[in-house]
Amino acid sequence: MEKIKYLILGAGPSGLTLANRLKEQGETSFLLLEKEEEAGGLCRSVMVDGSPFDIGGGHFLDVKRPNVNEFLFRFMPKEEWVLYTRDSRIRVDGAEVGHPLEANIWQLDLPEQVAYLTSIAKAGCNLDRPMPKRFVEWIVWKLGQRIADHYMLPYNQKMFADELNELGTYWLEKLPNVSFEETLLSCLTHRPYGTQPGHAYFYYPQKYGYGEVWIRMAKELAPQVLYGMEAAVLDCEKRRVRTKTGEVFEAEHVITTVPWHSFTQITGMPRDIRGLLAELRSSAIETRYVPKCLSTKAQWIYEPDPQIPWHRILVRHNFCPGSRGYWLETRKERVQMLEDISVKFPGNAEDNAGRNDILLNGSDHGGAGYHYLNEYAYPLNTIGKPEAMNRLLAFCRARQIYGLGRWGEHCHYNSDVVVELAMQMARRLLQS
Repeated sequence: MEKIKYLILGAGPSGLTLANRLKEQGETSFLLLEKEEEAGGLCRSVMVDGSPFDIGGGHFLDVKRPNVNEFLFRFMPKEEWVLYTRDSRIRVDGAEVGHPLEANIWQLDLPEQVAYLTSIAKAGCNLDRPMPKRFVEWIVWKLGQRIADHYMLPYNQKMFADELNELGTYWLEKLPNVSFEETLLSCLTHRPYGTQPGHAYFYYPQKYGYGEVWIRMAKELAPQVLYGMEAAVLDCEKRRVRTKTGEVFEAEHVITTVPWHSFTQITGMPRDIRGLLAELRSSAIETRYVPKCLSTKAQWIYEPDPQIPWHRILVRHNFCPGSRGYWLETRKERVQMLEDISVKFPGNAEDNAGRNDILLNGSDHGGAGYHYLNEYAYPLNTIGKPEAMNRLLAFCRARQIYGLGRWGEHCHYNSDVVVELAMQMARRLLQS
């Protein structure tokens, strides 16, 4: 059994950031356990068809946190990144419309604009009606029935859960806020108004996938990153972790960035606290490569049509210079639709001549059909989750066990957010 001061579970963005910050401050007694053979977590990349493919789907470096950018540029200099203006769109009503929809309905035909404006004007938030607590009712209250029916409800159902009212509403305030007046102004002036969505400006590597920066961070920590080490058992009283292959580690502080319900056993935890783990839910997402170029300038496209399996398209050739093709994101429960039906994949006219099908069986990294299933892709913001996580994390903190990042805190954080959270945790740990 190896004893160290800091044991970090998971070598994704949050775990790598925490370890590098500890190292920068002179701390040497730490280890990272990573179940995969490579660092990066959901932000890993592989080479497919001669270009990078991000297995976790669309991950980009937002510009909103300069301290995070400055930190990451130490490992991968700014000169190796390209700054982009976000171009994301929604396929709705037979058109490809800018995101968010309520700020860009001016891109639709005039009768459609009138229908959307009329619906938004009748939304509960514009009539001073009380804010509802159920997810579906909240969407209608905030955006109107038409946006709810044509976009928000079918899209969220495809991406997160078949039963949307299992989701809470506490996280929806993060949506871009566009008032009725701003929506009307956008229709009159043909330009978007309101708050910008996330990643309005973002960085992406010039020559690599997004996984490159995390690989470089891991190299700075070698040999203190141990690969092929999947944490299986967590002993909360002794702060011990046993891996799936039988290695045992004990630490003064344990920091977990892996999903809580990925442990096969957690000991030293009362039944009522352990029962909270059963309340945590997540969605699994498959990413799949299509070797075609799309005649669009969008970097990603939202697809709410329930008859189409995937919910999002990432257009690789519009943010990864010199590449071709795009990749699809599909919730695990809908992947079988790809296998069961003849799917017509979008592409250029020359690609669409005759049958526009691709191989739907798995292949190597050579190209068509390459796919990857992320069993843990998105934590679901279910009703009661904040209270459950507050109790769970408070119990663990009292025993010097900490949850960190998307999975340690079970929150749908982007990579720049988890890096900032890890920087803050490193400061607190070193000051304690």
